[in-house]
Order: sequence, then C-alpha cells, then structure tokens
Amino acid sequence: ALPLWTTMNLCNGTLVGEDVYLPTSPTYGCSTVTNSSHMPDEAEPFIGSGTITTAVIYITVFIIGLLGNTLVIYVVVRYAKMKTVTNMYILNLALADELYILGIPFLGTQGVLSYWPYGEFLCKVCMTADAMSQFSSIFCLTVMSIDRYLAVVHPIRSAKWRRPQVAKVFNVMVWVVSFLVVLPVMIYSDVQDWFNSCNISWPEPQDLWSTAFILYTSILGFFGPLLIICLCYLLIVIKVRSAGVRVGLTKRRKSERKVTRMVVVIVVVFVLCWLPFFLTNMVNLVYIIPENNAALYFFLVILTYVNSCANPLLYGFLSDNFKQSFRKVLCFHKANGVDRELWDHQERHFAFRLNSD
Repeated sequence: ALPLWTTMNLCNGTLVGEDVYLPTSPTYGCSTVTNSSHMPDEAEPFIGSGTITTAVIYITVFIIGLLGNTLVIYVVVRYAKMKTVTNMYILNLALADELYILGIPFLGTQGVLSYWPYGEFLCKVCMTADAMSQFSSIFCLTVMSIDRYLAVVHPIRSAKWRRPQVAKVFNVMVWVVSFLVVLPVMIYSDVQDWFNSCNISWPEPQDLWSTAFILYTSILGFFGPLLIICLCYLLIVIKVRSAGVRVGLTKRRKSERKVTRMVVVIVVVFVLCWLPFFLTNMVNLVYIIPENNAALYFFLVILTYVNSCANPLLYGFLSDNFKQSFRKVLCFHKANGVDRELWDHQERHFAFRLNSD
C-alpha cells in the first residue's frame, strides 16, 4: 500500500513520479540491480505528463486536501456536539488523510527534479509516514464498519463499547498496528544510488521480497479489510430488511441509517480510488505493464490522493452536523436569533453529556 513508484515491479524501468528512466540493465523489483553513484548516460527520461500540468494537479490536490481535512479536524475537536463515536473515527481518518496529503510536496519534488533531494533520513520518515497513513485509513474504515454493524445489529449489547472514549482507544490502536505493519518499509527504505530516488531496497533475492511485499500490502492493506467491511454491511442489510418488516422507523433508527449511509459512501469512494492502484500492482506481478504507460501510473497515484480530498466534501454533503459546523467556521451561515440559540443549546447539551460519561 505504497505509492506506485515504490511498489511497481518494473523490470525495464523505474518509475519516479511521472518520469520513467529506461536503463540498459534491470532495476528495482527484478533479479539484479546495478549500483552506480550517478545516472547512467544510457538512461533517458520518458515524460509521462507535462511538468506544468503535473505541478498544477499536485498543488490543487494538496491545497484542497490540506484545507478540507484541517477543517474536519478542527470542527470535531472544537465543538462538543461533534464528539460522537462515528466522528471520533472520522477524526482519525482525517488525520490519516492529512498525513497522506502532506507527502505530496515530497512526491512532487521528486517527480519534477527526477531525483530525491532530501537525504536518507527524510526518505525513511516520508516512506514510513506515507505507508502508515494508508494502512491507518483502511483500518479506520474497517473499525467504522464494525461500529456500524454493532450500532445497527446489536444496539443494546454494544452500548458500553460505543462511546467516544472507547473510540479514542481504538484510534490509538489503529496507529500502533499500522506502525507495526509498515516496519519493513521503515527498515528497507533508502535513497537508491542507481536513480538517486527514495525507494525500497530489498535484500536478496529481490524478486521474492518484492513479490511478497506487494502481496503483503495488498492483503493487509486492502483486500483483507475490504472483506471484513463487506461482511459487516451484508449483515447490516439483512438486519435492516428483517427489522423493517416488523416495525416502523423511530427517529433514532433513522439517524443511525443516515450515519450508516454516510460511512457506506465513504467506503465506496475509498474502494473506487484505491482499487485500480492495487489491481495494477497485482497484475504487474504476472504481466509487466510497459514503462511507456507513465501517465497511467501518475493517474493511479493521483487518484489515491483525490480520495483524501474527497472525504471532507462527503462529510459536508452527507452529514447535517458537519454541514452546520463547516458553515459556522467558514461564516457562510450567520448563526443568530433562533438558530444561534438552538446551536448553543445543542452545544451545552452535548458538553454536559460528555462530562457526565
């Protein structure tokens, strides 16, 4: 679950940002690696997309993602009424998205300069943080889906577990597990001599390590959690259909359905943005995709960053509380009169509940 320029198993070239260099000997992910202190004369860059266009895309995604997720973090931390169980997990997801977005300047710089200028220490830090943010995102979505399952299928028995304080503990556990999972990235990341690029240098046999790593990240970082998520929502659908026949919807149940619908949409968007990435990695294990498809690789990488930008927009569209909070912070809605009194009353009510727990 790392950027394509890290996990792609290209035996005829190494992808660096949007540039592919075509050396005369095999490189990362293949049976042999020729070490050199400089770029070989035979290597010529293949530009997958215009530098200006690439820079504009990077900057746009970076600004939208950074501002959007910062806004999400602020409103959840700032307002008492936003400190629900689901929002605690959304806060964690926003932190992961923000950390992932912060990697764009480094990825963009390497893409534009065609080499890594920050040194080995920052290479390890960036690679580890990037991997942790990706694993934390999918793990957080998995926990959110399990929480939705408990809220809908076992609302009474799960009440003691579905509290903001417990959610915070699970959030910490998500980051701890993510760190343990990405230890291989932290250990083997360095600045490669051959292209002076920040990447992973596997020990021998490199073919085996590279293949194992792609399978490892794909199973733990996507397909495994996705299976759990799908199972949770399958059980939710079964429960909702059976309950809908017997009784009508109460106000609380309608609220739970709205929250569940929001989480489902967030998961679906995540899958749409990340599935091409993981499928391409898996396909690349059996069929080496031609290196002249650099634009395709660039698109797949950017698509994963777009997901981190889209989440704050989804919260605003699908959650009334997030929409109101965003408006209050951005001054789009003058909270005065009855609206102001209602908001303040809700704030005091939720603050009292939090202090009473």
